Amino acid sequence: MMATLLRKLIDETRSRAPNRPALIGVSGAQGSGKSYQCKQFAASNPRVAHFSLDDVYLTKWERRGIAAARHPLFRTRSAPGTHDLDLAELTLKALTSAREDMITSQPRFNKLRDERAPEGSWPIFRGRPDSILIDGWCLGALAPEESPPINAIERQYDLDGKWRRMVREELEGRYRRFFAAFDAIVYLKAPSWETVKRWRAEQEVENLGRALTPEDHARLDRFMQHYERITRSMMAGGHCAGWVVELDAGRRVVRIEGRAQ
Repeated sequence: MMATLLRKLIDETRSRAPNRPALIGVSGAQGSGKSYQCKQFAASNPRVAHFSLDDVYLTKWERRGIAAARHPLFRTRSAPGTHDLDLAELTLKALTSAREDMITSQPRFNKLRDERAPEGSWPIFRGRPDSILIDGWCLGALAPEESPPINAIERQYDLDGKWRRMVREELEGRYRRFFAAFDAIVYLKAPSWETVKRWRAEQEVENLGRALTPEDHARLDRFMQHYERITRSMMAGGHCAGWVVELDAGRRVVRIEGRAQ
């Protein structure tokens, strides 16, 4: 179903703008399968380039600097403000302007090392794409409503709401302008926050190649709290996606719905 929808959106965009690649975003909570769906589609469509917002997280050193200058919670890769949108835009510009005889490097991030991969190891796209897919957990997110802390890290480290206000400002500014460049955004809607946490734990088992210890679960729960506010907001409709794909707890498609943007 997702492949059919992506092909439909690409074809519609290309019919309106045949002289440039279509830019399609796929959004969804952690573990929803957005990266997998995009990778599978790109693998079977060689004219489709793909990278993730996760691939343009700021380096560990850069996040430490932002944490010192702005707020300690920016040290953790997660919320808007921890991505290198300049790198994302440079990559898009390179792909959009590429000729058939060119190769374009696409960034990659090593999550196990919590660091951007060395540039020499980045994958390359050969030629000129007819479409570009970008996936991201907060792609298309609108600034969530202001409210009291909803979890332990917000109560412990952001009781005054400073970090939450900064994240809102990021979404209302630079991120909003970045999202506006997309021809279409598809949002994979999870059924609940509890399901999202289970999906992310399954990912961690796969990444580590072993069962999670109690310490792993505690660390992961703390990590996920950085994502919780925006994830909950998006599940409640706080996004600008034109298409919503509702998933059940097994990641099966329940319904696909288009909406006016």
